Amino acid sequence: MEGRDIGTAVFPDAEFKFFLNADVNVRAQRRFEELQAKGATITLPEVLEQLIERDRRDSGRELAPLKQARDAIVIDATKFSAKAVAEAMKAKIDAIINSGKGLKRA
Repeated sequence: MEGRDIGTAVFPDAEFKFFLNADVNVRAQRRFEELQAKGATITLPEVLEQLIERDRRDSGRELAPLKQARDAIVIDATKFSAKAVAEAMKAKIDAIINSGKGLKRA
């Protein structure tokens, strides 16, 4: 599951939590390309402005603000595709399970 407050508000006790980040300019370019593919008429500077405002708003909201869970694994996705990020997440989970530190079950 993904979302801006999943690891802190929705599932704070989840066994595995990831906090994905990426350079805002790269995020804007990716979003711009998605929107163009859907036929949207928006400029890259507009998309960038919207992302910056959304981050500011989400980080400052009172209820479930955007923040990294203290026990989240951080992945910088700036230079990676979605597939590469998923593979990195799986590798982190496998490493934790294989170390014996994960999946604490009764």
